[in-house]
Amino acid sequence: MKADFHMHSSFSSDAEFEPEAMIQEAIRRGLQTICFTDHQDKDYQGGPLSFTFDTEFYFRTMQRLQQEYREKIDVRIGVELGLQPHLGEYYKQYISQYPFDFVLGSVHVIQSEDPYYPQFFEKRTDREAYEAAFLATLENIRAVSEFDVLGHLDYIVRYGRSIESYSYSTFSDLIDEILRELIGQGKGLELNMAGYKYGLGFGHPHPDILKRYRELGGEIVTVGSDGHRPEHLAYVFGLVSEILHSCGFQYYTEFKGRKPVFQQLP
Repeated sequence: MKADFHMHSSFSSDAEFEPEAMIQEAIRRGLQTICFTDHQDKDYQGGPLSFTFDTEFYFRTMQRLQQEYREKIDVRIGVELGLQPHLGEYYKQYISQYPFDFVLGSVHVIQSEDPYYPQFFEKRTDREAYEAAFLATLENIRAVSEFDVLGHLDYIVRYGRSIESYSYSTFSDLIDEILRELIGQGKGLELNMAGYKYGLGFGHPHPDILKRYRELGGEIVTVGSDGHRPEHLAYVFGLVSEILHSCGFQYYTEFKGRKPVFQQLP
């Protein structure tokens, strides 16, 4: 696996490393293609950070680095949108203004709160929290159309009290609705490997969900580390091919100019 399609730089409020440092580490790790997906979460109110960046400066910086490193690595320019139902029209206008290669859509706010912060779980059981997250995801992907792939579905389980309370089968009705909606819209699903970094023993989403996505006809799967630090790039990517093959996939997906490019799995 030589492509990482979810990574952050100092353009994201929760990351501190300059894009060039991330590129240099990606080269050291043998990656051939990377895509920056820095956070653009308009109206984020889940915590103290803003999660927005100056898009004009972002493109000037990234396009310069694309040229400087073009002989060593293919740098693509993406964004991770923080989905909220009222932002459908705003994001449509925003994305139309810039030549992004890839738009990742993620849900970071659930019932006006970010599950990253402990108080989210203080008010809910794990099951209530997970159900709220899936309901919010379904609402968001029906309200916001301007993204290519849904990011880290089920990442909320990173922050729950016990992983034993989570399984695909427990929430299969809701998850299937999400998957059918994505497939119907021609959108993809991300395999986000950060779950391993959190000690879950699986990426996001759980392999049972990836398998179900494939059974329902889903084909577009991007792979990302969600790296916010250089050492987290391509995190446990040695597992990716086996995971995707076991879920019924023969290809993974990259994006260029918002178009999917299918690559044979090793």
